[in-house]
Amino acid sequence: MATKATLDYFEAAQAIMDKVRSTQIEAIDEAADIFTHSIFNEGLVHMFGTGHSRMFIEEMYPRHGSFPGFHPIVELSLTYHNQVVGANGQRQAMFLEHVEGLGQVILHNFVLSAPDCFIIYSNSGLNEVVVDVALEAKRLGLPVIAVVSLAHCAATAAAHSSGKKLPDVADITIDNCVPGGDALVRVAGLEDPVGPGSTIGAAAVTNMLKCRIAEKLTALGKPPLVLTSSFFIGKQASSQRFDDTYDDYRNRVAKTYGCKP
Repeated sequence: MATKATLDYFEAAQAIMDKVRSTQIEAIDEAADIFTHSIFNEGLVHMFGTGHSRMFIEEMYPRHGSFPGFHPIVELSLTYHNQVVGANGQRQAMFLEHVEGLGQVILHNFVLSAPDCFIIYSNSGLNEVVVDVALEAKRLGLPVIAVVSLAHCAATAAAHSSGKKLPDVADITIDNCVPGGDALVRVAGLEDPVGPGSTIGAAAVTNMLKCRIAEKLTALGKPPLVLTSSFFIGKQASSQRFDDTYDDYRNRVAKTYGCKP
C-alpha cells in the first residue's frame, strides 16, 4: 500500500511536470531552434554541469533514442560522487564548484566557435564555475541556454564576484519548475524535507529538447542518426547503428580538439 509520503512525492513530481508543460514550451522551442541550427550546420551543442547536473548531460547523449551533435564537458573532479568521502570525495567537488576561474581553465581545452552553442545545467544557477563557463561562452560569441530552478535561483544571492547568476548570462533560461531547496516532501516528525525533484524537471526538459530537435532536423531534410535499441531494429542493425553514431560523434567533435575529421 502506498504511504502518504510515497503519494506526496508522486503528486509533487506530477506538479513539476504539469508546470513544465504549462510554462516552458516556448522557451524549450526557442532553445531547440538554436540547437538545431548548430547540429544542422555541423556544429556542436556543448553541455556543462557540475554535481548531480551531470546526469542530464548523460541523458542527452549517448543513450537509446539519442543522436550525435552534443558534446559533454564533464569534469570528474566536479561530478564524481561515488567515494563520498576520502580521495575524490564530495567535499572536494563542492569546494571546486566555488573556485572562480576554473570554468575558463576548463574551456581553454577546446576550440569553440560558431555555429556551436552551450547548454548549462545548474539547479541553483549560482555556483561560480557554471557562471564562469557561461561568461566564457558568451565572450566567445556562443549562445548559452540555462536549465535552472528559477524559484531557487531568484530567492538566493549571487555568489560570483561579477554579481551575476546563470540566468543573467544566458540567452534563454528554461525553468525546471522545481521549488526552492529541491526536496519536495515533508514527513511527520522529521525536521527536514526529503525527495529532491530537480531530476524530474531537468530530465523532462532534456528529453523534450531532444525530441523537438529531432523533429526540426527531420523537417529540414537532415534526420539525426539515432542510437536505436535492438528491440526496434534487431541486434545486428542496432550494433551497426551504435558504431555509426559513435563514428559520427567522433567526426563532429574532432574540430573541438583542433583536429580534422
